[in-house]
Amino acid sequence: MEKIIYRNRKNTNSYKWDKISAKYKDGELIAAWVADMDFATAKCVRESMKKISDFGAFGYAYAGDDYYNNFIKWEKTHFNHEIKREWIRFSTGVVAAINWVVQAFTSEGDAIIIQTPVYHQFAESVTSNNRKLVCNELVNKNGNYSIDMADFESKIVDNNVKLFILCSPHNPVGRVWKKEELSAMMYVCKKYNVLVISDEIHHDFVYGENKHIPTMNITNYNNLIMMTSSTKTFNLAALENSIIIIKDKALRDKYDSKTANIHESSGNIMGYVAAAAAFGYGNEWLEQVKNIIYSNYLYMKKTLTKKYPKLVISPLEGTYLAWADFGAYLKPTQISDFFENKCGIIFNYGESFGKNSKTFVRINLATSKKNIKEICDRISKKL
Repeated sequence: MEKIIYRNRKNTNSYKWDKISAKYKDGELIAAWVADMDFATAKCVRESMKKISDFGAFGYAYAGDDYYNNFIKWEKTHFNHEIKREWIRFSTGVVAAINWVVQAFTSEGDAIIIQTPVYHQFAESVTSNNRKLVCNELVNKNGNYSIDMADFESKIVDNNVKLFILCSPHNPVGRVWKKEELSAMMYVCKKYNVLVISDEIHHDFVYGENKHIPTMNITNYNNLIMMTSSTKTFNLAALENSIIIIKDKALRDKYDSKTANIHESSGNIMGYVAAAAAFGYGNEWLEQVKNIIYSNYLYMKKTLTKKYPKLVISPLEGTYLAWADFGAYLKPTQISDFFENKCGIIFNYGESFGKNSKTFVRINLATSKKNIKEICDRISKKL
């Protein structure tokens, strides 16, 4: 069985560990914010990249058959999702692709709906491109989130929404949407001819009895673009290689036109080789990493809620990000100062995900148990 290797990423030009710590004198700052992992990627990936590095020639390259075949097999094996090679397109990242779609498929002033609290780049992709942001606020009942479908439909109708950006599984609340929830959303989108982006980049991180269902599998509505990547699953974000799935040819043609115009229709050899190896041979590594992440979640939830019973940590159905509401103990104005200056911890703060989440933090669990224990100890000593 492959050994999971924890890496201390300090002083490695890590955005997560080094970028923000530069403004702090305390070298013991714990970074639990940016959504990447502190584990070395799978051995099969490292070996495939070493082979290319040892070869030493880095001229122009394209994705090989194993890149497409291994990803297609992965989706079929894990999600019963049958994808044809001609549906697959490239992007440097899901965030980039979301922006490309916003620019190519909507016009300035068009309304785009998202479900808050949600990954902050969704809102940014709307407002920075001069589109109208519409928010369907998820219903929070003691940390358990659901969709207000009446509000979802009325917001689409009242604002003549052109595009819906879906997060599945949902970052940061950790929901894995059930078939009936996805079906209900797609029914409404089809009813009003709303283009759907389904961001499924966290789809490999699902726990217990929960099952990720690709949005394409529950609808015959083809006005839909799926986005995913090996980068989140196998900790390869710096290689900038994400996969866009577009079943409808007219949508593909429009996407192709956009990427051709900005000269971003292909990636680099390391990204292709790493993704091919990961999807082909990385499953054992992934299962072990998921066990570590879920163990970290259980430890944190048990430790902190035992001492602070009014602390609400949402169920972790999917992703590797815990969503915690400290509102019973801290005011919104105290959140960042408490964690950064009193505890020496960096989280993502809830206000960046939605206006009603100012007492929340998003906690990255993809690190060592030692770091998780230290986070809990620091909070317990200071709160």
